Amino acid sequence: MNMTLVTHGHHRVFGFTNNIESSTCVSFSYPSYHSTKKSRKGYRTIVAGSPPTEAAVIATEPLTKEDFVSHLASGCKPKQKWRIGTEHEKFGFEFGTLHPMKYEQIAELLHRIADRYGWEKIIEQDKIIGLKQGKQNISLEPGGQFELSGAPVETLHQTYSEVNSHLYQVKAVAEEMGIGFLGIGFQPRWGIKDIPIMPKGRYEIVRHYMPKVGTLGLDMMFRTCTVQVNLDFSSEADMIRKFRAGLALQPQLKQIATALFANSPFTEGKPNGYLSMRSQIWTNTDKNRSGMLPFVFDDSFGFEQYVDYALDVPMYFVYHENKYIDCTGMSFRDFMDGKLPRLPGKLPTLNDWDVHIGTIFPEVRLKRFLEMRGADGGPQGSLCALPAFWVGLLYDEVSLQNVLDITADWTMEERQMLRNQVPKTGLKTPFRDGLLWHVAQDVLKFAEDGLERRGFKELEFLNVVVEVARTGVTPAEKLLEMYHGKWAQSVDHVFEELLY
Repeated sequence: MNMTLVTHGHHRVFGFTNNIESSTCVSFSYPSYHSTKKSRKGYRTIVAGSPPTEAAVIATEPLTKEDFVSHLASGCKPKQKWRIGTEHEKFGFEFGTLHPMKYEQIAELLHRIADRYGWEKIIEQDKIIGLKQGKQNISLEPGGQFELSGAPVETLHQTYSEVNSHLYQVKAVAEEMGIGFLGIGFQPRWGIKDIPIMPKGRYEIVRHYMPKVGTLGLDMMFRTCTVQVNLDFSSEADMIRKFRAGLALQPQLKQIATALFANSPFTEGKPNGYLSMRSQIWTNTDKNRSGMLPFVFDDSFGFEQYVDYALDVPMYFVYHENKYIDCTGMSFRDFMDGKLPRLPGKLPTLNDWDVHIGTIFPEVRLKRFLEMRGADGGPQGSLCALPAFWVGLLYDEVSLQNVLDITADWTMEERQMLRNQVPKTGLKTPFRDGLLWHVAQDVLKFAEDGLERRGFKELEFLNVVVEVARTGVTPAEKLLEMYHGKWAQSVDHVFEELLY
């Protein structure tokens, strides 16, 4: 396929190849145009919509399914170029009232961080919605959850430095404003009606669509926070092995990362009956775009099968003429045929494809890298534990094979049972002749061994989850113990206990 790069009205043709270097973890902003304006300290302001772009790359002929397969395959890279990308979200709140930050406070916070620390500002419809510095991005989730999408880094020590530098900057400015940040998987105090809606066009479309496809979609949008790690693969075969290991572990990791990381037991001031309410919410958000993806375990699975799946996932929107066009309910196949009712005859670009696959939410998500999703947001000390866990398992050949071996005979029914049960019972979930706790201990040992063999002295980053696996007590269970004990059944103390 030939592509045309449009630059100031001129066309330059270049070949599309499969060895494009993809960034491991950055949530890119693709501005539709750049302004030459200066901010108060002279830093360039990006004037743009959020992620999509329209004018950068235009196909000289309609895109085909094979183009999308090749696009995913272009993420393959040799092991020496594998990187680690970590993303984490957190809730901002007012110290005095424990109320959520209003958008006006968030905007002031973003402006101050940009001016003090040299971040570029991302603007949509004259409102600041994020920041960018190098390959790091700060963005806003629908309810104002503050997210850092980290740069692709080589070691967990660099992840640690990045996370702590980010939190230092955010806290330095936020504390001057009387603002704090809470590290937890589900908002323990606020109702949906209490939470401000961020001024991003895409969220308006999704907010109206969610109640049509599930009962908990708005909770997901406005009241959850997560941590995830993005990892590379060397080939289609390597992608398949890592995808399967991730899906097999993800329900159990919904306890080895929803038990080892289960951290959301409260809703609107009271225990909700789950150790990970955030994980439970995904069971009734939008089943067309979330879940376990059983076809990943079929012998025929590969890039093509994932593309087939994504083509049939209902769309949310298309970014066109600097605005979001509601395309809910239509499939990307309709788009490829020029049959979107609100954009008749318009055909997709690769940017449209990237945006679409970013609106799919399975337990493991394939882009030009793998997103290992599934952990509750947590306190500062735990933010490097999730990438450490997955890097130890998936970036070491011996550990990866050990994971595949112990999960090889798990049935789809068992995997689904774990996915359903683990949010409630965590490591104490019965599994075969014992508890999930015992499986978690074995898998954690694989992760430790994998980190040891990497040779970067990264084992310390697993200490938090090693303690959980040793005791079998999840972070959520510790919160519940304090709630029923010294907190006298008040969740307000969570804002102190899990303050960044």
